[in-house]
Amino acid sequence: MKKLTSAELRQMYLDFFESKGHKIEKSASLVPVEDPSLLWVNSGVATMKKYFDGTVKPDNPRIASSQKSIRTNDIENVGVTARHHTLFEMLGNFSIGDYFKKEAIEWAWEFMTGKDWMALDPKKLYVTIYPDDEEAYTIWKDEVGLDDSHIIREKGNFWDIGEGPCGPNSEIFYDRGEEYNDLPEGHEENYPGGENERWLEVWNLVFSQFNHKPGSVYDPLPNKNIDTGMGLERMLSILQDAPTNFETDLFLPIIEQVEKLSGQTYGDKQEEKVSFKVIADHIRALAFAISDGALPSNEGRGYVLRRLLRRSVMHGRRLSIQKPFLSECVPVVAEIMSEHYPEIRKNISFISKVITNEEERFLETLAAGLDRVNELVEQLKAESQTTLNGKDVFQLYDTFGFPVELTEEVVSQEAITIDYAGFETEMSKQRERARAARQAEGSMAVQSSLLSDIKTASSFVGYSTDETESKLVKIIKADAFVEQATSDDSVKLLFAESPFYPEKGGQVGDSGLILDKDETVLAEVSNVKSGPEGQPIHEAVVRKTISEGQSCKLVIDKKRRRLIERNHTATHLLHQALKDVLGDHAKQAGSLVEQDHLRFDFTHFGQVTPDELQEMEQQVNARIQENLKVTTIETTLDEAKKLGAMALFGEKYGNKVRVVMIGDYSKELCGGTHIESTSEIGLFKVISEAGIGAGTRRITAVTSEGAFQWMEEQLRILKDASGLMKVQSAKEIPNRIQALQRELKEVNQVNESLHAKLANAQADDVFQKVDTVKNLSFIAEEIKAKDMGQLRQLADKWKQEAYSDMLVLGLRQEDKVNLIVALNDTAIQAGLKAGDLIKHISPYVKGGGGGRPDFAQAGGKKPEGLPEALKAVATWIESQL
Repeated sequence: MKKLTSAELRQMYLDFFESKGHKIEKSASLVPVEDPSLLWVNSGVATMKKYFDGTVKPDNPRIASSQKSIRTNDIENVGVTARHHTLFEMLGNFSIGDYFKKEAIEWAWEFMTGKDWMALDPKKLYVTIYPDDEEAYTIWKDEVGLDDSHIIREKGNFWDIGEGPCGPNSEIFYDRGEEYNDLPEGHEENYPGGENERWLEVWNLVFSQFNHKPGSVYDPLPNKNIDTGMGLERMLSILQDAPTNFETDLFLPIIEQVEKLSGQTYGDKQEEKVSFKVIADHIRALAFAISDGALPSNEGRGYVLRRLLRRSVMHGRRLSIQKPFLSECVPVVAEIMSEHYPEIRKNISFISKVITNEEERFLETLAAGLDRVNELVEQLKAESQTTLNGKDVFQLYDTFGFPVELTEEVVSQEAITIDYAGFETEMSKQRERARAARQAEGSMAVQSSLLSDIKTASSFVGYSTDETESKLVKIIKADAFVEQATSDDSVKLLFAESPFYPEKGGQVGDSGLILDKDETVLAEVSNVKSGPEGQPIHEAVVRKTISEGQSCKLVIDKKRRRLIERNHTATHLLHQALKDVLGDHAKQAGSLVEQDHLRFDFTHFGQVTPDELQEMEQQVNARIQENLKVTTIETTLDEAKKLGAMALFGEKYGNKVRVVMIGDYSKELCGGTHIESTSEIGLFKVISEAGIGAGTRRITAVTSEGAFQWMEEQLRILKDASGLMKVQSAKEIPNRIQALQRELKEVNQVNESLHAKLANAQADDVFQKVDTVKNLSFIAEEIKAKDMGQLRQLADKWKQEAYSDMLVLGLRQEDKVNLIVALNDTAIQAGLKAGDLIKHISPYVKGGGGGRPDFAQAGGKKPEGLPEALKAVATWIESQL
């Protein structure tokens, strides 16, 4: 067995499979591209789904990668167990309809035992197979030469995540020896294939050979596939003889940095050891995710990052680190991963800034959490309770990032215990939500052979022409190939060549006409999409019978294409302006280029100020006025990078790429169509900018005709506003608005005064209507007031003047109703609580509410129920006394 570093193991794996004819794919972004089923890229196969379901044909059907991945469904186990992580790397080799079980098994064995590779002792390796998979058994036994005692049949060895590709799998285990035996003799998990520390699973080979269809139908796949995954961290722990993954060179340098920051020593105490591990794990996930454009927030991916950071900070406090510290670990992560992931080092400044800002915010939140704990304690003491509700404990954990132990530490000083059962109930609900989401995460489309059966090449000629003569190669109708289509048929058409641009890279597909030699319309094309091999697939409605093999004239909608091209070129200008104004951290996160507008999504951790937005707009318009030439070249990916061309977010590029250059201002890799010079854009105008999710913002803009139409609409609105405000010029509108605002403020002040006087006048009358039940006086009346604010003012007046022991007021406003309840000390000492009374009477108005023992309020949506609610007050008081 060779002792390798993490960088050596990763590279060795990729080199091995490159020698077997695999294309090495760079690790994709952790933020999934065009895959709404995933929150994160959570495995190596997640980035291969488009190949496995047949929607895209890879350049090479043999692929290998080291894919960074994130999973957070078992976050509580991180640091506690030897091998749970949030961020991990999956070494994988994949076959898309090429080789199958024999090669996958034999190559796995060669890599693990070959003297030129890892050179593991074959006697220490065990495999599991699906009980019915005799083919895998035969290969392991007869081809590899494994003894029966090293082949275990496991009924769980069938990879199936719902509809889509599935099949049996074979797992490889390494025997770490008796010293790692953590289970007693005879334990049901104490065997190769069980959950234990001695026999460690390191590699899973999935033989994807069936389509799982609705109704538990399993049909053979048109193309059988291989999907494997070897955990880099697990394999490394074996090669470096580390007790757990955390004692390898992937984590130890981070742990050593935390030792310096905390003054504590790793391994002194088990509890502190967990904290070191949690911080080392989480900072890796944070650094990679932020580098890929995810930012902390209160939803989705952002919520995951916020939770990871807050857990790290709390574990830092356990190690006596009271100040922001996580950013000081980022350079260590960058150094460890620099050989394969140089982007972390490149983005150190940005990652550190985001983490420091978030840490500082959390320290403020922590203070707010303590305030909330103290609030809950005071409430419990007022109610003579000694147990903190499990829901409240969970809220502190989930919202404020308070570990249960911290909450317990604070409340125990007041002799209050925690409802652990209730907390666990809430945690179970959260785990169920996570599990439900996780089941949907791996979803993959059912593989269809239809498109993958189209082997005919079809070239796009639309860069240089708007129309061409071409032969009709294929007709698809109702998901079947047909030789002919007739009027009104909805079809997909494939030609030998086409000027129609297929929808991709954010640019919408072209529309236009298919004509015969006499210029008669054969079909109307509404959209064009890419086939598995990049062929333009025309979605069309037939107007006259059309046949396979027929020669046709293809004509795009030229005006629409020119408008799209203007918007596309403007998008490139905006991209560069955005980086110039906001910084290089602002990365494209999607775009849409249509004929009437463009939309550009980007990552940014703060607001975009009006001044920044204006500066970007001015920069784009300045480039338009400079009439910069737009040129394109085809070159290699390496040469394009040397030219300084920007590669777009999440895109995969082949060896040959197309570079679009706008003067010396912008250089991007792009397959879309563009205008010849920037002056054709005419005018660029931003019409909106807003946040659309966690750390992601969107700019919508218009150009040329769209900009002119938008400005015409704004001028019409100004003209209408001038007329309504009775001013001669639009310039006078701001002054007129200010005057109207002053007038409205004066009217509102008078109105407020009148409402207050009216409410007080009513109060004088209402406060005389005192009833008594068993020596407790109360007032329960409906009152006309402006809003809840005035009801509370009346409650204050009642309290000051001590009109009764209890006060219940109701207010009806259109389809809503409000209630308040106030109690004095006499009523509270008699055992009554305002919160209990409000909960009793609010159902009469189809509402709900709550509050303190001395004051409570509620809202409802059944105003006609108010009289009954007020009548119920006396009955309730009597029942309580």
